[in-house]
Amino acid sequence: MHKQFLAILAVTVPLGVGLQPIVAMSEAPADLIVTGAKLATLDPDRPAASAIAVRGDRIVAIGGDEEIAALAGPDTNRVDARGRRVVPGFIEGHGHFMSLGESLATLDLRSARDWNEIVAIVRRAAAAASPGEWIVGRGWHQDKWTSIPADAVEGLPRNVSLDEATPRNPVYLEHASGHGVLVNSLALKEAGITDTTPDPPGGVIVRESGGRATGWLVDAAIGPVSAARERAFAALPADEQRRVLVDQVRRAGQDALSKGVTSLQDAGSSFATIDLFRSLADRGELPLRLYVMIGGESNESLERGLARYRTVGYGGNFLTVRAIKRLVDGALGSRSAWLLEPYADDPGNTGLEHEAVAMIGVTADLALANGYQLNTHAIGDRANREILDLYERALRAHPETRDPRWRIEHAQHVHPDDVPRFAKLGVIASMQAIGAASDGAWMVKRLGEPRAGEQTLVFRTLHDAGALIANGTDVPVEDIDPLANFRATVTRAMADGSRFHPEQVLTRQEALATMTVNNAYAAFEEDLKGSLTPGKLADFVVLDRDILEVPDEDLSKARVDCTVLGGRVVYRRAGESAC
Repeated sequence: MHKQFLAILAVTVPLGVGLQPIVAMSEAPADLIVTGAKLATLDPDRPAASAIAVRGDRIVAIGGDEEIAALAGPDTNRVDARGRRVVPGFIEGHGHFMSLGESLATLDLRSARDWNEIVAIVRRAAAAASPGEWIVGRGWHQDKWTSIPADAVEGLPRNVSLDEATPRNPVYLEHASGHGVLVNSLALKEAGITDTTPDPPGGVIVRESGGRATGWLVDAAIGPVSAARERAFAALPADEQRRVLVDQVRRAGQDALSKGVTSLQDAGSSFATIDLFRSLADRGELPLRLYVMIGGESNESLERGLARYRTVGYGGNFLTVRAIKRLVDGALGSRSAWLLEPYADDPGNTGLEHEAVAMIGVTADLALANGYQLNTHAIGDRANREILDLYERALRAHPETRDPRWRIEHAQHVHPDDVPRFAKLGVIASMQAIGAASDGAWMVKRLGEPRAGEQTLVFRTLHDAGALIANGTDVPVEDIDPLANFRATVTRAMADGSRFHPEQVLTRQEALATMTVNNAYAAFEEDLKGSLTPGKLADFVVLDRDILEVPDEDLSKARVDCTVLGGRVVYRRAGESAC
C-alpha cells in the first residue's frame, strides 16, 4: 500500500491547463483560496495544480486558478502565491515536544567549541541564579570540539572545573544525543549518587581510575539525577509548575510552526504530560497537531492506563494517543548504542541494552491487547536485530492482528542481513536523515569503514528493499527544521561540503514523501493529512523557493514564507505580506 506514497511525485502534470478541479465541497464559498502556486499535492489523482480552496479546517478543492477562483465569495481570503512552491504541512516524524520547549529556555551548548567555553557559559548562568537553582543546558558534543581536556576520562571531561564554577547550584548538561549527561558534584549529591554507587542495569556511572565519579552518566544512570530535578520542580507551587509547562508548549509550538511543521510525532510522553496536552486541547491551546507515543511508564502503569488514554483525533484532530515508545539501547554519540561488533574507537565496548528485550516483549503484548502501535528506539545493529526478532515473535503469536504498523525509531545502524526484514514484517523505519549531515564525520570514527557506509542511515538501501521510511529530526537533538532535513536526505552534505555516503540519497520527490505522506501513514493518519487532497486537513506550507527544482547548493537558502494550519495562517516570515 505504501509504495504509492513514494511514487506520487514521479508524475509531472502541467499546472493550470484546463484540468477540472478535484472538489469536495457544498455550495458554500471557500474561506481561503490560494492561486498562482506550484502545488506539490502528493496526491496521485492530481499530483500537481496551481490553486487550492479551503473551507473551515479542510481542503475543499484543488485545481487551476480560474476553476478555484470561481469558488470564492465576498468574504473569502484570497492569496496570490506568486509562483511559489506549496507543499503539504511537514509532519515531524520523530521529535520530543516538551524537550524542545524546555531546550529553548535553557543553555544552548550546541555551538561550544571546547569544554572551557561550556564552563564559562555555565559560570555566567550561575552568577545570575539563586542558590540551589538547577542550571540546565544541552546540545554539546565532544566529537565536535576543537580539543578534549587533557585530564578527560574515556574522552569526556571530568566535572572538577564545573564544581569550581558552580559551588551553589546543581548543574545538568545534556549531551546532544540525549543519552548522556554531565553533572557537577552537587547534582550527584542531590541524586544520591556516590563514588561507590553501582552502575544500574542499562546505564553507566563513569569513574576515574581511583573510583571517583566524573559526573558523566549514561542512559539508565541518568535516572536518579532526573528524579532530583523532578523533585525540585514538584516543590514549586502548582500554578508556577503549570505556567512553566505551558510556556514550554508555547515555545515549542512557535518554533515548529515557523519551520513549516504542522504535526509532530512525539516520541515519548508520560501520562501526566498527556493530561496537560488534553487540557490544552480542550481550550484550543495546542499550537500544532500531536501524535503521542506514551513513554516513561512501567508495564504495570501501562496496564492500568492504556485503555483510558487511547485517544484518536481529540480536540479537532489536534491530539492522538495510540502508540507506546520503548528504548532498547542508547546512542552512538555516547557509545551506548547496542552493536554486534565493538566500537572502532572503543574496542572493548559493544554498547548497552537499555531496556531489557524481555521487558519490551511484555510491552508488545500490552500493545496488542489494547490496540496500540509499538515504536521502539533502536540505533545499533544488535538493537535493530533484537527488536525485529521481538516484533516477528509477537506478531506471529497474534496472527489476528491486522495492520499493526509497528515502528523502529532511528533504525540508524542496520546490518545488511536485516534490511529486507523491515518490508517483510511491515515494520516502519522511522529515521532521521539530518544525522548524515551533522554526525557523518564522527560516525566513521565510531564505527570504522566499511561498516559506517554499509550500515548507517541506509535510506536508499531500505527504500529499494521495500521499507516504508518515516523521516524526522529527533528534535531537540537536531533543530526542528524539515528543510535542513530535506537537504540532508537528498544530498547528505556535511558542514565541510563533503557528503556522507551519497549513494544513500533519495530523490527529491521521495524525500518529500518521507516527510509528509509517509509520516501520515506511519501514524494511521493518511486519510487526514500528508497530501493536498480535498477532504483532508488544510495544513500546508508556502516556500520562498522551489525545493524540488533549485540546484543542490541553493537548498540551504530555502525558507518558509507561510504556514497554514487548519485553514488559518499561523506563521508569516518577517516582511512577508502575501499570505
